[in-house]
Amino acid sequence: MKVGQDIDVAPASWTFAGNVADTFVEHIRRSVPHYDAGHDLICQLSDFFCHDDSVCYEIGVSTGQLLRKLAEHHASKPGITWIGIDPVESMIARARQHCVEFPNIELVPGDARLYGFEKPADLIVSYYCAQFIPPKHRQQVFDRIYAHLNWGGAFMLFEKVRAPDARFQDMIVSLYNDYKQREGFSADEILNKTSSLKSVLEPFSTEGNLGLLRRAGFVDVTTVMKYLCFEGFLAIK
Repeated sequence: MKVGQDIDVAPASWTFAGNVADTFVEHIRRSVPHYDAGHDLICQLSDFFCHDDSVCYEIGVSTGQLLRKLAEHHASKPGITWIGIDPVESMIARARQHCVEFPNIELVPGDARLYGFEKPADLIVSYYCAQFIPPKHRQQVFDRIYAHLNWGGAFMLFEKVRAPDARFQDMIVSLYNDYKQREGFSADEILNKTSSLKSVLEPFSTEGNLGLLRRAGFVDVTTVMKYLCFEGFLAIK
């Protein structure tokens, strides 16, 4: 089944492997409203947490677009260590190409459920990634993120979210489908993408994500960006 940008998948089997990395940036920019604006906001918010000796992680670095933007944004602080983690080798390969000019960027093949976080962090970012972690493992990942942040450090979580009830969910899904049609996706591509994500993408509601954060230990949490079914949270330890 075609889902756009020559990406071919089967029902309930979406994957970031194979040739997805080749056209991932174009596909995700057309799929996620305000994708680049979210990157810019994270860079601006990072000013409050990143110092010249900071260690900062991105979970689900994909092709390295955001991590490079963060390194560029903090070019005056070359002592920051930026670490990008992704379980897909082809994504890490693309990220290494994209970030080759930045010696303070480390790109590591790894699963957030298992990764050691050897260095305490001042910033950890998950940009539309946690929604792909199986729900049975998600709390464990959030617990580990909290444990490996320095006191006063931040976790920036951007996620696709479900609405609080069926009526709102129907409205938001309808508007999101309209958005994707305006971005040039055909009706078949929209339907195929939805089919491919069954059992792979499991969004929680806003309250569900807040519950994960609270149980992990975060007390200070706020929404920093929201558009339809896409929301960005800032949580400070």
